[in-house]
Parts: sequence; C-alpha cells; structure tokens
Amino acid sequence: MDGPLKELSKLERLTERSKGKTSSIENSLDSLLQSLREVKDRINAGSVTEDTYVLLAQTIEAKKKEIDEKQKEIYNGIARLGKALDKKFTQPLPTYEPLFASKDALAALERTIALHFLRTGQFSTAETFIQECKMVIEPEQRTKFQDLHRIVLALKRQDIGPALEWSLKNREFLRKRSSPLEFYLHRSQFVRLLLADPPDAGPAISYANATLRSFYPEHATEFQRLMTSVLFLPKERLLRSPYADLASDSVHTDLEPLFAKEYCTNLGMSRQVPLRVIGDIGGGGALARIEKARTVMKERKSEWSQTDELPIEIQLAPENRYHSIFACPVSKEQSTEQNPPMMMTCGHVITKESLQKLCKSNGRVKCPYCPTESTQANALQVVF
Repeated sequence: MDGPLKELSKLERLTERSKGKTSSIENSLDSLLQSLREVKDRINAGSVTEDTYVLLAQTIEAKKKEIDEKQKEIYNGIARLGKALDKKFTQPLPTYEPLFASKDALAALERTIALHFLRTGQFSTAETFIQECKMVIEPEQRTKFQDLHRIVLALKRQDIGPALEWSLKNREFLRKRSSPLEFYLHRSQFVRLLLADPPDAGPAISYANATLRSFYPEHATEFQRLMTSVLFLPKERLLRSPYADLASDSVHTDLEPLFAKEYCTNLGMSRQVPLRVIGDIGGGGALARIEKARTVMKERKSEWSQTDELPIEIQLAPENRYHSIFACPVSKEQSTEQNPPMMMTCGHVITKESLQKLCKSNGRVKCPYCPTESTQANALQVVF
C-alpha cells in the first residue's frame, strides 16, 4: 500500500495549498450562475435571441476552462492516485445483486442515512437529504437530536449545566442502568474547581459536600480518591501522586461519548452510530477477508453450511463485540445460544453440552479442573 498512500499524501498536501484558490473558484461559479439567471429571466420575458444562446455557451465554456485550470494540479493528483490503486489492486471489485431493490428497503436505507446525519450533527446536510428523498422525519425527533448536540457542544466548552439538567430529569432511568453519568459530571466540576489557579481546595470541598455526598454508597472508592487528592495540591504534585489520573483531560472529555450513549439509549437507539460501525468494520478489513474466503471456497467448489457463523475469524475491536465469546476448555468449541457457558459451584466454567457429558447418572458432576463435586442443577448460566 506504499504507492497509493504516498500519492494520497501528495494529494492531501495539494488540497491544503489550494485552499486559497477556493474563493476564486466560488467567484467563477457565482458569475456563471448569475449569467444563467439573466438568460432565464430573458427567456421568461420572451426577449431571448439566438445570439443569447451562443453567448451563454461561450460563457459556460470559458468558466469551465477557468475552473479546470485552477484545479489542474488536483485533477492530476487524483489521476495519479487512481493509477496507483489500479496497479495495487489488479482484481476487479466483486459485484452483487442490488440489495435495496424494493421500495420498502430503499425507504429504510434513506431513513437510516437521514438519521445518521441528524445524529452526527450534520443538520443542514440532513435537511437537504430529507427534502430530496421526500421523506418525513418527525419534528420531535429532529428536536431531540438538536438538543443532544447542544448539550455535547456545551460539554466541549466545559459547561456541565445542560448535561446535568438532563441527568436530573432522567435520574430514574440512569439509576436503573447503574449509569455513573451524573456522578462523573459532578466529578468533572470538582476536579475543575480543585485545579483552579491559584490552588484553593475550599470551593472544591464545598462543592463535593453539596453535590457528591449522596453518591457515596454507589461510588465509595472514587469518592475517597477525590477527597484524598486534595492533600496533593498543587497540580504539579498531584501529577506525581497515585491520583494523577484525576488531572487528566479524559476526566472531562470522556463525558461527551458517555452522555451521547445514555441520551441515545433513552431514545431507544443503539449506543453506537450504525453507519459508522458498518464503515469501521467493513472498511477495517472485514469485507475484504470475507470476499477472499468466498473466492477461495468458490475455486475449491466448497460451501459453508453454517448460517449463523463465518468460515473465517474476523478480528473486531472490543467496542464492536456484541455477543458473548467463550471457548469451552473441555470441548474447545465456542459457546452458542443453544450451548451457553455454565458455571459450576466451584467457579469453573464449561459449556452446557460438556456439563451434560460429564454428568453422572445420579446427577453429580466432578469439575475437570479441581476436586470439587456439584450437581448439574446447581450450575448457573453465565452471560458475559
């Protein structure tokens, strides 16, 4: 991939250098649009002549040449990148039957794209896309996404007020999920007060006494760490202490994804952006590996009979693993919904099928890893 990456790097440098030309290109386009509007007005007024069309064609050609000249270097860079990619990837891309042929499937795809734009804060793009697709997105849903990004932007500015207000309104929901969001918001403010210049622990301690005391039962250890960190002021000393992590920017920046996750969960949406996950997994190499396996199996005239499994292993980032993964130490097989992990009374875990095979006629099971005996009925299913 050295060749394509090298050309891509060159193209990026070209685009950076050509940013100053953007305004002149926009001026050329604006001039062309003005000429088109004038001709349109003359057509509507009935005063257009043959010379008008000739002059318009000449104007369009002149403006095209003008813009092409300004973009010449970038066009050449794109062409070189294309040639480098063609040289690296000699095999043609696979073709498939259209996956969104029906009206319902196409409507579902368009709605997913529109919600992606709204969820990621691209509101003007979303509005244009919604209008062009002639779909209906409920105003209430749009408002909720706008509210999400208003609060996230406030967190970027280190203003926890809007997020805290939302947390208080939805405290019962957060408590049912055992979410630490409200505590972490207060922790962020405590640390900000603690590390203020000049160093003064008084405001931070007063804030903790007023807001953090009620969180002690659920966050006792973290509460004790916050109170003890006061002894290691100023910041330079805190950075050399066991509580250095409290001075990290992540105490504040981690609030943004955590809040977005809780907000979207409250709306009944996934904690991750669906299209972003698809791009990360597919673009991260999964599709290429699957296609390679498909090609190899086709050449060998073999088929894969398992509908819920892939014939090859696909490495995924931890945040993209959605199902429990457990390999039984006895059978060496991966657990499934029909063959889940089971924990015996001694704490060792094997799959259900292995447990049944080890079970004696009297219902007792001897653990294959320790001398403990238990009964099959006492084994508990483990959910990761």
